Amino acid sequence: MGGATISPRQRGGVSFARARTGLAAIARAVTRTRKATLPRLREWVSIDDPNEARRWMFDVTFLSSNWECLYGRGCQGVLTGAAPELQQGCCSYGAHFTDDADVERVTDAAARLDSSTWQFAGEGHERGIMEVDSDGTRSTRLVDDACIFLNRPGFAAGPGCALHLNALADGIPALEVKPDVCWQLPLRREDTDAADGTVLSTVTQWERKHWGDGGAEFHWWCTEAPEAFGGASAVYQSMREELRAMAGDEVLAALASYLDGKSQR
Repeated sequence: MGGATISPRQRGGVSFARARTGLAAIARAVTRTRKATLPRLREWVSIDDPNEARRWMFDVTFLSSNWECLYGRGCQGVLTGAAPELQQGCCSYGAHFTDDADVERVTDAAARLDSSTWQFAGEGHERGIMEVDSDGTRSTRLVDDACIFLNRPGFAAGPGCALHLNALADGIPALEVKPDVCWQLPLRREDTDAADGTVLSTVTQWERKHWGDGGAEFHWWCTEAPEAFGGASAVYQSMREELRAMAGDEVLAALASYLDGKSQR
């Protein structure tokens, strides 16, 4: 996946930014303009995967924190000016697909939605949900300056991701219908090939720098906002199913056992 490209735009006298990013976007050095909530000294734990030649490296500091999503409850969005009234969250940009399976899953889910729960169902069914850049990168289309799946304030079924809202209504995990990058946020997995032939899979928080150069222009980002660290449980507990989907049952069990023991010490 490529890095991000930022192009500022104006609306109502406020400068906004449009960004494009992928799940495995290469981190670039970005000057941090706001004080980080988590300590600079971070703790990590490594776990060897029992089923393949892979070593997992987990960010204990973030996974042990009480971060929680503030969508609709104080999220200021990821534009260059605070815009909580738009209720766009991190959906102001098209979500980049990771592979063919990702595209197929989301396309199938979209086909099951109708205009009662998806504001742009007509647009999506008629013209499709995906756009392809000149370099072949595939992402969800933008409609009115945000993701096509984002229901806007005033829509009868309520604002927010239509895929997410329908998953909740159907009683299924949102990760079964949303793009990979969306259900994993604010976690970020990056795979690198080690010299010994194994794969190193690192799971940490998604930071500004992972958006590329454009991340520095965001007015606000949730993993560095103190108000986002007031959840009732630790991230490894609240995002248990997402971690399971990333790493599998056995690795998750080992991680949870380690973090449970650490919290009791």
